[in-house]
Amino acid sequence: MPTSMKMTDELWQAIIHNDSAYDGRFYYGVRTTGIFCRPSCKSKNPNIEHVNLFENAEQAVADSFRPCKRCKPDNMRLPDEEWVQQLIQLIEERYEEPLTLQVLADTIHASPYHLHRMFKRIQGETPLEYIQKIRLREARRILSEPSHLTVSEIAKRVGFPNSAYFATLFHKKTGMTPSDYRNNTPKAAETGTEAANNKEV
Repeated sequence: MPTSMKMTDELWQAIIHNDSAYDGRFYYGVRTTGIFCRPSCKSKNPNIEHVNLFENAEQAVADSFRPCKRCKPDNMRLPDEEWVQQLIQLIEERYEEPLTLQVLADTIHASPYHLHRMFKRIQGETPLEYIQKIRLREARRILSEPSHLTVSEIAKRVGFPNSAYFATLFHKKTGMTPSDYRNNTPKAAETGTEAANNKEV
């Protein structure tokens, strides 16, 4: 069961100053990441409003928190495959956001270098390549459906702020421009023709 430990200024100072003297005395979990750490963990300081305190690592695990990959509380660690699955889930849910290697690394409390190597070893592609694949998948889905969205609007919706880069990458991966892809999809093409006719009227 979760502990009833309350946050005090002393404990908060131990967290933000990575005070190893408090290791073993308590652990803290960050609700936004689902990860728990030792007080001495060198990861980015959390928002105090998102922190849960635990008397031991077992309580954190019982409360569905995962052990930090960086500080390995009580030498607990998840298999790399589970970390990669967590990252894949995050990418699937937040692909439209500006996800950088650093953002992903901060999420699992790992270094960008280690995350990059781990992800590529297990998935056979880099995190960036996977993010682009998911974004292009979503772009193809939108382009194949009836829609009045412009190519630029679709690019932004799936996480590409630069529409020219999106068009170039889309062509490289599919052999077609976004507009050609849309025109070769019957329902989407009908919508595009209808929109063009409306403009003529």
